[in-house]
This record gives sequence, structure tokens and C-alpha cells, in this order.
Amino acid sequence: MNVRRLRTLGATAVAAVLAAGCGLQSSSGAVLAAEPAAIEAQEGLEDAEITVVAKNFTEQLILGNMVSIALSTAGADVTNLSNTPGSFGARAALIDGDADVSPEYTGTGWINYLGNDEPIPGEEEQWRAVKEADAANGLVWLPPASANNTYAFAIREEKAEELGVTKLSQLAGLPPEELTFCVEPEFASRNDGFEPMLAAYDLTRDRLAEVLTLDTGVVYTATADGQCNFGEVFTTDGRIPALNLRVLEDDRQFFPLYNLSMVVREEVLDRYPEIEDVLGQITVLLTNEVLQELNARVDSKGQDPAIVARDWLVDEGLVALP
Repeated sequence: MNVRRLRTLGATAVAAVLAAGCGLQSSSGAVLAAEPAAIEAQEGLEDAEITVVAKNFTEQLILGNMVSIALSTAGADVTNLSNTPGSFGARAALIDGDADVSPEYTGTGWINYLGNDEPIPGEEEQWRAVKEADAANGLVWLPPASANNTYAFAIREEKAEELGVTKLSQLAGLPPEELTFCVEPEFASRNDGFEPMLAAYDLTRDRLAEVLTLDTGVVYTATADGQCNFGEVFTTDGRIPALNLRVLEDDRQFFPLYNLSMVVREEVLDRYPEIEDVLGQITVLLTNEVLQELNARVDSKGQDPAIVARDWLVDEGLVALP
């Protein structure tokens, strides 16, 4: 389940997930061995026992293993709790002290965890807002990556060339017969979803030729197959490059920002400040395109997330194979 969908959980369901976060057990557990390279062994981490928690979808499995391998290579004794069910289970682990580090998204923190209704425009501004607010919970949001796993609309590359579109503001100038959309059911009715997006880009429902409501996975294939011109996607999804889709620029900044940030318990970071340098070497390299490619290795090519994570760290010169 995508992190944005957790906004629709009722209070009872959220409480149940939070309760399940206690006494977490790893579904993967192993930390693949690697040798220092750009990430060097840190004397200050030699006595560190650090637990990494990540959620149970492809991107998080990759990121959780990246963080685990990097910290282990730097000298920490790492417990890998990647594949933890649900955003609120991972959050509870941090809050309760059952985990120390987690890859997270600024929009998830601001909206899902901290309960705000309105996102903050601007990547830096959204990160600073969640960082300042979550300090009260003893959590530190490290500087974010440029990778932003948010909503978007994509179009087949050849169709984008035919129509000459690169950004959403250009859709209002297209002939009505070209305005065909594929969206998932939840997005069709969200207050930051389809209808408000149309209004933000000077479009109305009666101008559209067709709107197909499909399951999330089907949206990608339907867009690639030409059943619709514009499909709702998530910006770091590996199916975007695999299916030769082009993401249109959200040039009026309608969609909330979900930049990736490493979250660390403050008391752990105070004791082991080396963590920030180690993780910073990873986040500075993570873009939408990098995550799309890594996600595709798992979802389209069937590779193991832990191996994908280590291979990327090796390819970037951050660690070396043992």
C-alpha cells in the first residue's frame, strides 16, 4: 500500500497498526557484507548497535538495505528491520525506541504522522517544517534527497512527442479528444487528487474525452498501451522507464512533496554523529531517475532488493565487495 493511502485509515485501524509496531521482527534480517570505500570505517561507530526500519514496498526495501549496509560497513552492529508492514508500524518503531533510523518522506511526516491538512510548497520549506515539528518527538530529519515520490501524470514517449507536451499546464491547450485519463479510484476522489488537479490546470471534467478508473498497477500498462493518453503515476516507480513513459512536469506545484529523508532518533544521533555523514553520502545521490531504475530492477527484472541496494552502493564507489 502506498504511503499516501494511509490518510484514509480510520482511527481504529491506525491504532491497530501502531500496536502491531511493538515487538517488531525483521522479515529479511540479513545485512549483506561489504567493505569500506568512500564510506569509511568510523571509529566512533565501533560500539554502536543500530536498528534500521523500512516499510514493505519495493523502494523502501531497497533503501532500508542501503542504509543497513552503509552503516554496517562504517562499523556499526546493524539490525535490519526492512519489510516492516505499514508506515505507522515503522513510525511506531522510531517513536518507541525499537528502531533508530528510517528512510522516510517529508510529505508522509507532515501529513500522515503530524496530522497537517495542507502541504508546504517548496522542497526546502517542506523539509524544514517537518524537521522543526518532529523535533518535539525526539526525531531528526536529515537533509533530503532530490528524489520526490509524489503523484504525477505520465504519457507514452511517442505520444508526448506527437502532442508536444512536457508539462501539465500545456494540457489545457490540447484538443478535447486527446484528453483521455487513467486514474486509480482513490485519486479520483481525493482533495489533492483528480478534480482539484484539473481546476489547478484550467481544465474541467466536461472538456475531457474519457476518464478510466483502474487499479493502480493497471494504470501504468493502460497508459503504455494507449488506452489513455495521461496516466496517474508515482514519480519514482520503476514502471515509468520500463514502459517508456514520460512524467509531465507539475509546473504549478499542485501535488504535495514527498522528498526522501533519513530520520534518526535524536539521542542516537547525538551519541553517534558519524551517522549523518554516512547517510548523507547516500541521499545526495538519490534522484527520481535513480530510484526509478533501482525499483525497476526489482519489479521488472525480479532482482532481490538487498542485492540491488549493495550493487548500487558498489557502482557508486560508496562500498566495495568483500
